[in-house]
Amino acid sequence: MAYASLATGVLLAAGFGSRFDPHGLHNKLLAQMPDGTLVAHEAAHRLLQVVTRVLAVVRPGSDALARVLNDAGCDVVFAASAERGMGASLAAGIEASDDAEGWIVALADMPRIAIPTIEAVARALDNGAPLVAPFYDGQRGHPVGFGSEHRDALLALDGDTGAKALLKSGALTRIDVDDPGILRDVDTPDDLRTL
Repeated sequence: MAYASLATGVLLAAGFGSRFDPHGLHNKLLAQMPDGTLVAHEAAHRLLQVVTRVLAVVRPGSDALARVLNDAGCDVVFAASAERGMGASLAAGIEASDDAEGWIVALADMPRIAIPTIEAVARALDNGAPLVAPFYDGQRGHPVGFGSEHRDALLALDGDTGAKALLKSGALTRIDVDDPGILRDVDTPDDLRTL
């Protein structure tokens, strides 16, 4: 581990992936990337290179995904409210890590974020920035860092809007990176093939 952050990682892995498989037969997070690595495992692995604890938030019934994430080194949280959306999943992750000094929130369908990008977000957060996000080509991406002062606001999240309003309301520390991976998620089988 090149840099060990004080923050807790929260890996959101509770979505339905309906654009990847409209019939719900295959979980995109368990799909193999071109090198054979599973999408969720790679996203978890990269986050774990920077933080010592990662809580992976999954929806109930995702036992195979939970095993993969547990094997990767994550602590798995089953979010009963995950069907309500990303905000509810994020709140569940925050609730399960209430003692954290801050959080680095990543998405399990974004397996190509460069480890130095995660480190840069972690360093800014550890140095006291209350909100941190990387930017590539003028666009905000992931992972996003939240200081402990945002605990109550994060716990109050619900629905599918996530923390976008919070990111717009505060003093966001912007980190410009040369990392297109911060914008590249796996939404469709074509996305997977072009990783």
